[in-house]
Amino acid sequence: MTHVPTSAPAVSVHPSRGALGAAAAALAGHHLRAALQEQERATVMLAAAPSQSATLDALAHKPEIDWSRVDCFHMDDYLGLAADAPQGFGVWLQQGFIDRVPGVTFHRMPVDGDPEQAAQAYARVMPEGPFDLVLLGLGVNGHLAFNDPPADFDDPADTRVVTLDEVSRRQQVDEGHFPTVDDVPQRAITVTIPRLLRARHLIASVPGEAKRAAVQATLSAPIGPDHPGTALRTHPAVALFLDTESAPR
Repeated sequence: MTHVPTSAPAVSVHPSRGALGAAAAALAGHHLRAALQEQERATVMLAAAPSQSATLDALAHKPEIDWSRVDCFHMDDYLGLAADAPQGFGVWLQQGFIDRVPGVTFHRMPVDGDPEQAAQAYARVMPEGPFDLVLLGLGVNGHLAFNDPPADFDDPADTRVVTLDEVSRRQQVDEGHFPTVDDVPQRAITVTIPRLLRARHLIASVPGEAKRAAVQATLSAPIGPDHPGTALRTHPAVALFLDTESAPR
């Protein structure tokens, strides 16, 4: 299928990760408050990665959001880790964000038992309609969630069991989560790109020099599976927050 851009992402560049996180969280808070004014509950899809830390930290300090009316989901997690492994994305989000916003509901992705059944079970837990907000990052290889290149922009499923490519696994080592590539799980469950894009608003927090090439490709490469981030250019409400290290020169 040919994917025609509907709107370029709104790009802003900030002097530090902290400034990036504060700006992204301010916009996220605005979208959440607006959603809660219109409806009883709001739904948020979260990425789990160091790139999200500043944004989530700032968002957790917004008491004006009624977190008791917010349902949070996460977009991917490893298969094969112990349930309490700190590298697990559900664990990371629980400790780094969920526990800091009392009253919020967290729908944690199941990663035990049969992987295909676990993926399908999570798809059934997610809302039928669009997410009100998606907070995401961008992989070194341009992946969205764990949709590594070549990514399926037309996947009919909401969740998928995937095999991680070498670049994704190496990124986890470079960021200090695992000692070696061999220690990084080879498989994961991910929310698919079409399901991520079925959202009212998307906010991408992408700091760091390691992401600069992926940002450049996301903004200027032909829209297609070789550069998963380019899918963001097919959505009309994407805000991309960069720092001076990740911004293309």
